[in-house]
Amino acid sequence: MMRPAAQQYVVTRPLYSEESFAQDHEKIYRHRKTMLDHIKQYFTCDAKRAKSTALSLLPVIGWMKAYRFKEWLLGDIVSGVSTGLVAVLQGLAYCLLASLPPWYGLFSAFFPVIIYFFLGTSRHISVGPFPVLCLMIGSAVTRLVPDEGPAFNITGFEGLTRDEQRVLVASSVTFLAGVMQLAMGVLQVGFVVMYLSDTLVSGFTTAAAIHILVSQLKFVLGLEVPGISGPLSLIYTLEIIFNKITSTNVCDVVISIVIMVVVFIVKEINERFKSKLPVPIPIEVVMTVIACGVSYAFDFKTRYGIDVVGYIPKGYEAPVAPNPQIFQETAVEAFPIAIVGFAVAFSVAKVYSIKHDYTIDGNQELIAFGVSNIFGASFRSFAASTALSRSAVQESTGGKTQVAGLLSAVIVMIVTLAIGFLLEPLPKSVLGAVIIVNLKGSLMQFREIPYLWRRDKADCVVWLASCIGAFLLGLDLGLAVGLGVELISVILRTQFPRCSLLANIRGTDIYKDRKDYISIYEPEGVKIFRIPSPIFFANIEFFRNKLVEAVGFNPLRVLRKRNKAVRMIRKLLKKGKLQWTSIGLLNTSCGPINESEDESNMEELDQPTDFKDFPARIDWNAELPANIAVPRVEIHSLVLDFAAVSFLDISGLKGLRALLKELIRVEVEVYIVACDPYILEKLHDCSFFDDEVQSSMFYLTLHDAMLHILEKHPEPIPKKSDYEKVKKSNKHNIQGVFDILLLEILLNKFIRVPPNAVSLLLLL
Repeated sequence: MMRPAAQQYVVTRPLYSEESFAQDHEKIYRHRKTMLDHIKQYFTCDAKRAKSTALSLLPVIGWMKAYRFKEWLLGDIVSGVSTGLVAVLQGLAYCLLASLPPWYGLFSAFFPVIIYFFLGTSRHISVGPFPVLCLMIGSAVTRLVPDEGPAFNITGFEGLTRDEQRVLVASSVTFLAGVMQLAMGVLQVGFVVMYLSDTLVSGFTTAAAIHILVSQLKFVLGLEVPGISGPLSLIYTLEIIFNKITSTNVCDVVISIVIMVVVFIVKEINERFKSKLPVPIPIEVVMTVIACGVSYAFDFKTRYGIDVVGYIPKGYEAPVAPNPQIFQETAVEAFPIAIVGFAVAFSVAKVYSIKHDYTIDGNQELIAFGVSNIFGASFRSFAASTALSRSAVQESTGGKTQVAGLLSAVIVMIVTLAIGFLLEPLPKSVLGAVIIVNLKGSLMQFREIPYLWRRDKADCVVWLASCIGAFLLGLDLGLAVGLGVELISVILRTQFPRCSLLANIRGTDIYKDRKDYISIYEPEGVKIFRIPSPIFFANIEFFRNKLVEAVGFNPLRVLRKRNKAVRMIRKLLKKGKLQWTSIGLLNTSCGPINESEDESNMEELDQPTDFKDFPARIDWNAELPANIAVPRVEIHSLVLDFAAVSFLDISGLKGLRALLKELIRVEVEVYIVACDPYILEKLHDCSFFDDEVQSSMFYLTLHDAMLHILEKHPEPIPKKSDYEKVKKSNKHNIQGVFDILLLEILLNKFIRVPPNAVSLLLLL
């Protein structure tokens, strides 16, 4: 749609280069802080900063002062009770993923929540077990303490049962992951989570969902399948399941199918009518209570051989110290656990902070989860993060602050201390079925593949790499593969950017890719080259090659050819075989002149062309005498658009300087436009400029540079009288040809004359 004329603008201002703009407009001097200044500021302490630090380290002080008891307390109580019931069930279920006795999941739903209440900045996430982290911990647990065969030779395993050994491994891994998170938070490196893109996390969690699904098949089918870790563990597990498929417990299968169907249907009802329901129906809790009652009434364990939760001890166990030897064995697994746990929790927290209009601090979140995991690991809990489904329950049931989280921990504590025995007859197949149903959202992420392929193929490759890597190699190596592919994709996009030649859109000061528009204006002898990326060591050669391709010649090759030609002309002038005349060089020799290949002093060929002993400069685009051949340069000006160049390293600086010198030495005027002020300042600091490469080549905008070029090299405008002369001349010539042909036909009819004789006479 055409814009109305009233929305047009007209600006009249001087034509600015960077130097002239700096002369006309004074800049404000700003003191740049040095590294020493930052260190001094970091360690400076006063009353205001001490108060700010205390509030940042204990965010509970800030939001508790503003707590609205009348408006928020009831919602937090309802949310806390609802979330607590879900946390009990998920704690028992997700503990199976970690290959630990189920009641330890209750510890993970209690201790980290208490710490996060005081240190966390999110008001809505529910802290506790997260299935992907549980599976990653289970991988480390089964590697050190396998189901079959002896455990690793680790000091501290002596006299412990297999379950106690596994708990020690899980708590030690959790402790180490917490130390890593705390260290990253103290060092203010919370930005590392930004390297985990949404695409990478989506592919990774999809593969994790497949791992979780396969790991729960043994509970759903009632099979005894040993835990397997490492690359291709998923394939080996499926192989064992298929080999034992004939030993399936039918009762477990029936219970699982009923649970999955009912939970799935009710969850769909909750989703469809969430605006009308005051609170979501806690169907997992309801079905768990029913399954417990039915299992106890009909004694499923004895009559059908169903595996149940079993004995749940009352109370909490004494704190335990982590095992340093386990740290050495599991450091590789602990780091991705720390990163993934924080990344998932931060992503969910960011969603709710935007929705409810408050801020969260990534570094403080790292500290909160680090301390939560360190404290929880001391009481035998495993790594905590947040589950989206549990956080959704806490937020949707009216939770306003972490008071709801604290009340959910109280519910978990009541179950642990008083009524845990009621869950002893619960079939593990029920827990497996609940876990599988909750995987729907993660498994449905496969639908993103066609969308990503249509929109961004590089992102699609990252998704597939992270998913396939995690599927085949395991979650820890798969995350590394996905991160590696993601970084490679970023490097390739930066190293091989889409460079383009620009042209002016007629009647405007706008310049676009010349391939995309019809009504464009390109002055003869001018090229505008745009590079949309930083210039650094990895892409400087690509930048050079693309520029050479765009201008149509290699400046270094042209320079060497010219210097060779000058060297040869100088020799021929001395020998008298060439003579300098008013119209140029004249060949005075009778025979052809053979070009001699003089390879001495090759480094001189890269220097500026020397015309000091010539009476005039050589016109390189004119015909040269004898067989001297030099590639022609069809352009006189080159404009480099640096608007998208965000930084320039030393290698890029050196390469750019060498390229500019080569272009200048073959008599091409180079202009650099829209350069970032910090890059320009860096060029001055690095002694970039000299007698050849001068700061006057930098212009404020692309249009300023083009106006300067057109002023310096005006295009010839044909006069109207010239067009009329050409038109009349062409008209007379055509008429004369017709007259000659007509006369020739008449004469040939009456008089015999040689063919074309009349034409020849008339032309003479």
